[in-house]
Amino acid sequence: MTPNTLRTFIAIELESPIQETLKKIQDHLRKSGAEVKWVNLENIHLTLKFLGDVSEEKIDSLVKNLKEVLLDRPDFTFDLTHLGAFPKPENPKIIWAGITVGKEEIAKIVSILEDRLHSIGFEKETRDFAPHVTLGRLHSSINRFALSELIKNYFFPQAMNQNAKQIILFKSTLTSSGPVYEPLEKFALKAIEK
Repeated sequence: MTPNTLRTFIAIELESPIQETLKKIQDHLRKSGAEVKWVNLENIHLTLKFLGDVSEEKIDSLVKNLKEVLLDRPDFTFDLTHLGAFPKPENPKIIWAGITVGKEEIAKIVSILEDRLHSIGFEKETRDFAPHVTLGRLHSSINRFALSELIKNYFFPQAMNQNAKQIILFKSTLTSSGPVYEPLEKFALKAIEK
């Protein structure tokens, strides 16, 4: 990070019970003995867009544009239903929890964010967006097969549902004990009668 810049990303915060359940899943996957850097419990979230280093003077413009595109977006429900890995479960490098319900709403918001942020100078993501919650990143090939088997054979006892009521612009500070995330601005989604 260069001076006068903030490392930022846009995300949906997960409720504590979901974070706790995902932590139990991480503990189950730890039994593989694989060398994984697991995401800390309080940092488990659903990333919509990673912005990288943003100059402090650009933050006001960023917040203004986010308000404009998110102001009338309706709230929605999403769920976490299965485990997976990038590039594929047989060769896990990034371990994640996947979404079934709410995928379309999340993809729509991401598309709107991409277009608006591109108009104010942010690069568009070149890969297709696949909504997921990152649980950990593999650091070596030690016990990778055992980890792969645990991922492929893990079944969620039930879907974890959450209502997305707000989207948050986070600041990420890298420290020796891992990143620390702080909300810079919260954008409430419009409550819709269900």
